[in-house]
Amino acid sequence: MPAKVNRVEVEIAGEPYVLRSEAAPEHIERVARMVNQKIKEVRNRNPRLSLHTAAVVAALNISDEYLVLKDEHENLVKLIEAERVK
Repeated sequence: MPAKVNRVEVEIAGEPYVLRSEAAPEHIERVARMVNQKIKEVRNRNPRLSLHTAAVVAALNISDEYLVLKDEHENLVKLIEAERVK
């Protein structure tokens, strides 16, 4: 049986979007709020940026944060596994 697809209306950078996902509506809204906040932070630092450029910079910032956290997680998993072997 296919998973239920949720349809959630959100606003990002003043623009309405309809997002469809199997994730819970609350999660989709949380993701949209994060993206909106990151774009807002970029535009606050440089108000002259176009929305497109601000969105790209926000995506780069989010990706950087994700990769740093992913690396930290992988290192912690390795430490835990090393402790189990002892």
